[in-house]
Amino acid sequence: MKVNTNMPTKLKPFYMAELELAKINFRENNLKKSWFHLERAHIIGQKYPYQHSFVHWKMLQFGIKIKSFKEIIGQIPRLLVGGVKSFIGHIPNGNTGGSNVPPLKPMDIPEDIQKIFNLNL
Repeated sequence: MKVNTNMPTKLKPFYMAELELAKINFRENNLKKSWFHLERAHIIGQKYPYQHSFVHWKMLQFGIKIKSFKEIIGQIPRLLVGGVKSFIGHIPNGNTGGSNVPPLKPMDIPEDIQKIFNLNL
């Protein structure tokens, strides 16, 4: 069992950039693009308890703002257990984190994110 606690310093700017792009696109009412960046932040941050939980918090807020009952209900359990799963190293790599995908389903990691992982880890 691999215990993850802190996101590597070199990885943080990529994670933060995705969150910022999500915020900017949401403010500009480009909801699809905002969600895309939240999913990318999830992929980058899912190994680290704080970052993983924070993205699920942002996804829950997104669901509330767009009044998506499905997303709200889907994010609550993810928010409650996502960080714990990260802490013990039991995460489905590449999972995008939304309620539109099973929470334990591994998914392909986008090529550009995999390159970031290869450079930073």
